[in-house]
Amino acid sequence: MRLTVLGKSPSWQDAGGACSGYLIEDGDTSVVLDCGNGVFSKLRRFCDYVSVDGVVISHLHADHFLDLVPFAYALTYAPRQQPVPVDRWPGTDRPAHPRLIAPRGARETFRRITGAWGPEELIENAFALEEYSASDSPQIGPLRFSFQTVPHFTETFAIAVESSNGSGRFVFGADSRPTDDLVRFARGADLLLVEGTLPRPERSGVRGHLTPREAGEHGRAAAAKRVVITHISDELDSLWAKSEASAGFGGPVEVAREGATYTV
Repeated sequence: MRLTVLGKSPSWQDAGGACSGYLIEDGDTSVVLDCGNGVFSKLRRFCDYVSVDGVVISHLHADHFLDLVPFAYALTYAPRQQPVPVDRWPGTDRPAHPRLIAPRGARETFRRITGAWGPEELIENAFALEEYSASDSPQIGPLRFSFQTVPHFTETFAIAVESSNGSGRFVFGADSRPTDDLVRFARGADLLLVEGTLPRPERSGVRGHLTPREAGEHGRAAAAKRVVITHISDELDSLWAKSEASAGFGGPVEVAREGATYTV
């Protein structure tokens, strides 16, 4: 199982970057985990988008799903997706129609977004939309996904990925304030990808994110074998973030960068 970072920015993109998005590949199976703004163009550098088998969304914040819109437009209007020949494309009666596995309420949210300027069914027509709950365990090819709610500003799920091909266990923490739920869910993970958004905890109100040090501490408490911090802006010094996260983890920690790949 191979993980490629397509985008690692927080809710605003790095210069030339993309928000939350990761490509998981296992044999001939390709799955996109989160599809935030800027992710679709990055995906095309590493994978033919019509070969993607599924997309899994952690929560319904724009920086984690907004590029489903250009992805849906490509699946709908790309020349090679048409039933008749267009330019060098011969036409097909089997256009790509990947699964889209998203939290409850996704259909309504997507319709509200795309219906503001065009067909509200754009996303659900381009993908095979399935709404999940915490108890579900969908499988795409050899990859099995499981979910754990984590505390954020909207219903949010940490996601674990395991392969029937005998690979290790990968856990994506999504967005979350400090929580024992993530620690329990990530227990013994071979790779924990965990957000380290904040230079310091929020000053007031309900918390929704982690600092790099807190991210590392979650990895240590979960006894994760490897920790990578993500969802972090290029306006924060990566060496500082790495040092903070490593101190919390008690060992080396990496800071995600676009194009980086990890084998699990």
